Amino acid sequence: MALQCGIVGLPNVGKSTLFNALTNAKALAANYPFATKDPNLGIIIVPDGRLDQLAELINPQRIVPTSVEIVDIAGLIKGASKGEGLGNQFLANIREVDAIVHVVRCFDDDNVVHVDGSVNPVRDKEIIDLELGLKDLETVEKRLEKTVRAAKAGSKDDIKALEVLNLTKAHLEAGKAARTLLPELDEDGVRIIQKELALLTSKPVLYVCNVDETTIEKGNNHTEAFKASVKGENAEVILVCAGIEAQIAEMESIEEQNEFLEMMGLTEPGKNRLIRSCYTLLDLITYFTAGEKEVRAWTVRRGAKAPEAAGVIHSDFEKGFIRAEVIKLNDFVQYGSEAKVKELGKMAVEGKEYVVADGDIMHFRFNV
Repeated sequence: MALQCGIVGLPNVGKSTLFNALTNAKALAANYPFATKDPNLGIIIVPDGRLDQLAELINPQRIVPTSVEIVDIAGLIKGASKGEGLGNQFLANIREVDAIVHVVRCFDDDNVVHVDGSVNPVRDKEIIDLELGLKDLETVEKRLEKTVRAAKAGSKDDIKALEVLNLTKAHLEAGKAARTLLPELDEDGVRIIQKELALLTSKPVLYVCNVDETTIEKGNNHTEAFKASVKGENAEVILVCAGIEAQIAEMESIEEQNEFLEMMGLTEPGKNRLIRSCYTLLDLITYFTAGEKEVRAWTVRRGAKAPEAAGVIHSDFEKGFIRAEVIKLNDFVQYGSEAKVKELGKMAVEGKEYVVADGDIMHFRFNV
């Protein structure tokens, strides 16, 4: 499933450097505003030790991890909601993604130009929040004009939409993101905000503090101030050094990477944490198919039922779904083979209402 995280931030905060490290792509990373004009798209592999466990037990011909698409979007500046800079393009690009990775600069370096002249991640975040909120407010107000007239006819759907729109307008005018209103709404209200209006501030967000090599472990004054500023958002904040990630991406062997990480006092590349956080941000889980030809990880939304999971492999699997044979990963690892798991009665046969659990090993029976 082609789910996307969009990397956003002001110009020159390290978005493109981070994108290149994540995807091994070659997006232009330059020391001037708007080096990235068009969105760059890359595929990032989701690191998952469970896939390696299965592969060791089965020794398949092929191992296929799951992935998420990531988009490097042009930097935004003040006035973007009114078309300043590349504002219109930026806002159109961000509307297309499923979740936002918001990069803020948390390092001092006189050699790297800041678009506003000084390093202040709290201010930088507020600039983007304001521009996205203003654009959302414009979207809501346009919809309100039509809905007020339609609701006079007494349609239940229009009356409901009017109620949600008024709540959202007041929320945005108070300077709050639409996503913080979602827990207060019912299913219809959430659908109106996320699906019909596709509000920019309704998207889930992960904050990435781009720090220098000396503060990657403990952070600095910039990161502490930023964490305090987003404390009420219930959002995850992670620290990454884009410069370190860029160096790791250039290394050819795992051994060389591990030696470098050890020298830097790190246990894993920051991109691994970022990728896992993106996966969680999109509310995704992984299930596996496992056989001698292939051990493979598949992505589904949390809460997906068995037929939907089957459809990720092929639409015919979902249309003709009969049942799913499910083995829990821990059972497979403990007993060492599918045959042994079956022999011990540890394989379950599930129907259409089965909700897929993270780590399930699944085999689908279908008829078309």
